[in-house]
Amino acid sequence: MSSKGKSQHKKHLISKRTSLISPSGIRKFFDLLASIDGVISLGVGEPDYATPWHICEAAIKSLEKGYTMYTSNHGMLELRQELSKYLRDSYELDYDPDTELLITVGVSEALDLAMRATLDFGDEVIMPDPCYVAYAPCVIMAGGTPIMVPANSDNNFEINAADIEKKINARTKAILIGYPANPTGAVMSKEKLTQIAEVALRHNLLVISDEIYAKLVYGVEHTCFAKLPEMRENTILLGGFSKAYAMTGWRIGYAAAPKELIKAMTKIHQYTIMCAPTMAQVAALEALKSEKDTTADMVEDYNRRRLVIVKGLNDIGLTCFEPHGAFYAFPSIKCTGMTSEEFAEKLLVEEKVAVVPGSAFGEHGEGFVRCCYATSLVEIEEALTRMKRFVSKHKIN
Repeated sequence: MSSKGKSQHKKHLISKRTSLISPSGIRKFFDLLASIDGVISLGVGEPDYATPWHICEAAIKSLEKGYTMYTSNHGMLELRQELSKYLRDSYELDYDPDTELLITVGVSEALDLAMRATLDFGDEVIMPDPCYVAYAPCVIMAGGTPIMVPANSDNNFEINAADIEKKINARTKAILIGYPANPTGAVMSKEKLTQIAEVALRHNLLVISDEIYAKLVYGVEHTCFAKLPEMRENTILLGGFSKAYAMTGWRIGYAAAPKELIKAMTKIHQYTIMCAPTMAQVAALEALKSEKDTTADMVEDYNRRRLVIVKGLNDIGLTCFEPHGAFYAFPSIKCTGMTSEEFAEKLLVEEKVAVVPGSAFGEHGEGFVRCCYATSLVEIEEALTRMKRFVSKHKIN
């Protein structure tokens, strides 16, 4: 067979769904970052803290005791019981640890399971634009179609219930939201989330609520979507330990939902993952038991950094609304006349500061860049100095 014939044959080895998915705009950009020395990174959304030692120690002791076997597909019962208590204490939500909670390999797996367990081919899922890079691909991989609704800077990057309702049709199955938001840091008010809940109930839609940044809010209160009237039975609540507990590498998350939804998600989980790593589950259990002591200092520190970077970006001329959640600022770079990708690449090459192009998060992220302030104040201040020099050179008069 000719080389041309072989090439044509190989095309059919890749599924059409996979071909529709672009590589992560974040990871693609950071391949370039890895080749440059002396970079200050405001890029990867990861705490600069190490996992608190008492959490690590709990995992180490579990290894010493030989806790290296499989757990239940659902996760350790003791962890699910503690998680049930946490959700009750935090939001006055009762989830049965036996049937309504599932421990997953990060929130990423929980999101994937939620999509695959609920979507049929051609179902549509409405979500904000910009949004976390995995949302649309997970919908596509499950055979669904992502439907984007603008979350504009004029509206503080909050998705609007009326705009959602305009997109609903006979194929709409679910609404997928994530607040506090990645990449914008936006936090939605209870009033606006209630409006979305009313739309979901009116049209009998499922809501998947990604609340991984729920503990990282500043000066406002986080509203758990499942706590809204009638939404517990119509919501898949996703959460995890990566951000608030500095446990990104442990890969441990969870889903909370009515038992028929958890049962469906567990079917897929048991055939693909079986169970989350035992030692990571032990660490998560310790994190929950010591939650108040673990997170308070980190949140206070992130808040100080948040205030510095937002003021600094605005002083430079990169207009930035005040984010009240997560650890991201999302300034406009339109004053430079560059695309977000051009801005990020030139800033990295000329000043060795890494940010993420807003276009990685959707069409309406264009004209912005994501700056993660989960790094030291010293590095943030130096990054701002370099960015000021860069913007003064490239700003359009």
